[in-house]
Amino acid sequence: MREEDSTRTGNQLPDPDQRLEAAIAEIRRAIKNVRFGSVEITIHDSRVVQIERKEKVRLEPPARLRTQ
Repeated sequence: MREEDSTRTGNQLPDPDQRLEAAIAEIRRAIKNVRFGSVEITIHDSRVVQIERKEKVRLEPPARLRTQ
């Protein structure tokens, strides 16, 4: 995660609260940027290690908007 990397000082890792806040910020950003799709969060050892955003692009209008 970008924010987590920026909070490192030398070889010292940020504390768990800082990692959690950085993960929450990334999750919010992912949700905010998806109109139709999903956000998947991968957790290992109680830590968020990956956030995956999948977005659908719909090429046809919804059925309620189609003229019959």
